[in-house]
Amino acid sequence: MLEVVALSALTTFLLGVGNGAAGEVGKNIALSAGALVRRTLGRETPLPAGADDRRELAERLYARLAHDPRRAEEWAMLVESGQERIDAPSGSGMPPAPWAFTNRQKALKQLLAEATRPWEGRPRIALLSGPPGSGTTSVALRLGAENRDRFPDGQFYVDLRGSAGESGPEPAAVLLRLLREMGVDPDRTPTTEAERERLYRQLTVDRRVLVVIDHVTSLAQVRGLVPATPDVLLLVVVSGPPLLLEAERVALPPLSNRYAKQMVRKVAGPENAVRVKAELPGLLARCQGNPFALHAEARLLAAGAGAGASAGAGAEAVASDRDAEAWQHHPVRATARQASLRLDPETVRLCRLTALGGWPSVSAGLAAAAAGLDEERAARMLAEAADAELLESLPDLRYRFRPEVRRQLAEAASEYGVQECSDAVARVLDALLDRVLRAAHAALPASWRTEPAPEGSTGPAGEADGIAVLAAEVANVVHAVSVAEEHRRITTALRLARALWPLQLKAGHWDDVLPALRAAARCAEENEADARMTGALNFQLAHCLGELGRWEQAGRAARAAVTYERAARHLRGEASSVELLGLLYLNRWLHEEAYERFVEAESIYRRITSGQERQEGAADLPRALALVERHQGRALRGMGRYDDSRRLLERTAEFFGGTAERPAEPYNRARALTDLAETLHEAGDHGEALKRIADAEALLTPAAAPHLRYLAGLRRRCEAAAR
Repeated sequence: MLEVVALSALTTFLLGVGNGAAGEVGKNIALSAGALVRRTLGRETPLPAGADDRRELAERLYARLAHDPRRAEEWAMLVESGQERIDAPSGSGMPPAPWAFTNRQKALKQLLAEATRPWEGRPRIALLSGPPGSGTTSVALRLGAENRDRFPDGQFYVDLRGSAGESGPEPAAVLLRLLREMGVDPDRTPTTEAERERLYRQLTVDRRVLVVIDHVTSLAQVRGLVPATPDVLLLVVVSGPPLLLEAERVALPPLSNRYAKQMVRKVAGPENAVRVKAELPGLLARCQGNPFALHAEARLLAAGAGAGASAGAGAEAVASDRDAEAWQHHPVRATARQASLRLDPETVRLCRLTALGGWPSVSAGLAAAAAGLDEERAARMLAEAADAELLESLPDLRYRFRPEVRRQLAEAASEYGVQECSDAVARVLDALLDRVLRAAHAALPASWRTEPAPEGSTGPAGEADGIAVLAAEVANVVHAVSVAEEHRRITTALRLARALWPLQLKAGHWDDVLPALRAAARCAEENEADARMTGALNFQLAHCLGELGRWEQAGRAARAAVTYERAARHLRGEASSVELLGLLYLNRWLHEEAYERFVEAESIYRRITSGQERQEGAADLPRALALVERHQGRALRGMGRYDDSRRLLERTAEFFGGTAERPAEPYNRARALTDLAETLHEAGDHGEALKRIADAEALLTPAAAPHLRYLAGLRRRCEAAAR
């Protein structure tokens, strides 16, 4: 009966297990696989870290299954339950191409040639580059717009410019963004870089797809996206010098005067032909063929402002040698300076002070804090600045600066003095901290890991709104951690990072928050911060790394959390850190070590007694003990101690059923019943397991679709075993 599970299917399953879909379901499948490995081989076998070790494990299992048809069928059912189909991508996620696009036909022809040349086993990659403002993004979008029929299975665009930090997101985060653009559900998105790359390749094999990654800053960000099939074109877009990427290189030169005139006339419109004619010679000389500069100057003409005329000092500045040099070498910066001369001084001040922090996105609240104004006034000023192209509009009334524009504005802010610039950044940090503390409290109002909401104005209304605020600000918060440290606002940096806890716990934004947690944990240790705060940050870091399958790093951070919490004499923090260390062991199939940590965590929890009125955690102690007993039951199941596992899991399920004094927790009860069904199934009591599955299904709502799918697979496994 060996044909029940093929070696290739078994290998593929083991390559993905532990690195696969995020969330409770992915973990359940991984734990079931670990328990089945132990039963098949007769001994505990840790989860292999590398692909070669997993292939070797698959071969050992396959050899055993040749002599154990019953076990082979059990493996076949588990492999089937772990093979959730993910639909191939379709449609276009490309933003619209700009209306005033002008004469980049040579570049488009080169890109199209790469898409249509003979395959010959050579990946289709194009590297599109040009100076800031040269229109690289416009060319990429135009390529997609003109060639929809050539890429009928999808066009997918990922812009890396909205990320925190100059270096942009890590490769794993780039893959995550691309998979989201392809429509992969978060619950089915792998957590590790290797598995994300594997899924990307599965979704694009035999598909005619265009993938555009814009504002790339390193080779590592796109190395895993190099296509291996003939009908996928990867277009890497760089604003600035080209990367050393093996690809068809397409560089964008400045527009010639002929086509620069066309662009200006398109943008300014025929009704401004007379004004365009008068201003055109000077405008062309200044803009040096830079499309961004031409577009901005043409919009000013359309608005009725002379492109070369501004009041007083402005007109003189245009004619100065220094400005002439700026236009020649930095046309985007020069354009920003010209736009500033035509705006109200208070609006310019707001833009300059806001630009100082280098924030990934700008809201009215953030700009108001930078300039010391009210939000309503700041919102009007931001809209005016966006009309002058000092800012780009984003969804949800947010904006962002082009990097070169931001640099020019930040440099110009020096005229306000060092203290005013420093105060502006400090005001933004304070406003951002206030905003995320309120959001974190709204998202997890009962959690001891979130600070109480600051007094004063109200924050988000509830959990969903709190998570939404944190998600909108996460890139700014990640950046703010570094800014706060640079300005020696150490406590602010640490509190900002800690406020991200609901986002990683409730919404799975592990890739987004990881840079902030790394920076904050390091900052806390280097500055010898409060031991309890340092322990909390290491706990968050360990949790995040564990969710991303980076086991060794997670273990180090979790052990550091235990050390710091113990030094702080914070029993609740110490117990939860030991418990987390146990979960890391459990997810690596190290059941004995996991069980020891869970028992240790329970003993620490029990030192928190109700008689200690000042001891934090006493009120929540019964729930904490129920959860750690559930984990003990899962570890015992992996050790083959089914009676002990059943006893603990039954007690856990009963606890979450609630009492007259304590409300029920249906989802946690369903999780415990699912664990109990797994234990009963492995112990051979398939009929009782089916009853527990039905009980769990009755507790879950349609929103728990992944869990319900998992229970359906477990039901099939139990029914097959009962035959």
